[in-house]
Amino acid sequence: MSEILTADRSGPGAALDGIDPRARVIGAGAFACVTVACSWLPVLLAALMLALGLMALSGRPVGATLRRMAAMDGFIFLLVAMLPFTTPGAPVFTLWGFDASREGLVHAARILLTANAVVLALLSLVGTLEPVTMGQALHRLGAPDRLVHLLLFTIRYIEVLRAEYLRLRRAMKVRCFRPGTSWHSYRSLGYLVGMMLVRAVERSERVLAAMKCRGFSGRMPVLSSLAYGRRDAVFGAGLGALLLAMIMAELAHALV
Repeated sequence: MSEILTADRSGPGAALDGIDPRARVIGAGAFACVTVACSWLPVLLAALMLALGLMALSGRPVGATLRRMAAMDGFIFLLVAMLPFTTPGAPVFTLWGFDASREGLVHAARILLTANAVVLALLSLVGTLEPVTMGQALHRLGAPDRLVHLLLFTIRYIEVLRAEYLRLRRAMKVRCFRPGTSWHSYRSLGYLVGMMLVRAVERSERVLAAMKCRGFSGRMPVLSSLAYGRRDAVFGAGLGALLLAMIMAELAHALV
């Protein structure tokens, strides 16, 4: 989670760096809504190609991005692998006595294409934003302050909790703990989770006290201004035109 939301780009020359973060957030949301609403395979393939184009414009490292996508695809494949064998329709092939239907294969392909296109677009448009910049963009777009604060604190303290977890695990290993299937292992892991929760509560109280000492009153001050420019208009118009073309193609196919 923290890796997905943390900025990751190959260099400062990415074409999307100069785009207003609000335009990128709106574009990511619009792309996700349009892609999820479509079901025709050629349109979904076009959405995936558009997402690959956004990845190229974002300057993300291709190898690292594809590895993350492959990890997600491995999880999704486990969910959709049974669809061809459980969806009624015209059989295409038989595996171990079970018929795989054409409708099930098409449905599985739709899920895979939709998931890959949406996640890749989100990684390209939103994943390259700094957490503070994304929080500022959401605030300027009218998102509730509590939601923005929750997002920023989650991104910030996931890594802190991970470091605390690793520290506790090292302490357990020093004491010769080896995880197994015994009640002692289950009890020790339960103590580990409980101690992490206790440490998280204690840390949150210290952070809240430190913020109040610095004058925090429920609102975070905005230190930089955001303003739409010509590049933002060109980006929004181009992405909007492509999404509109996808919608029109989907509607034309549905009316045939």
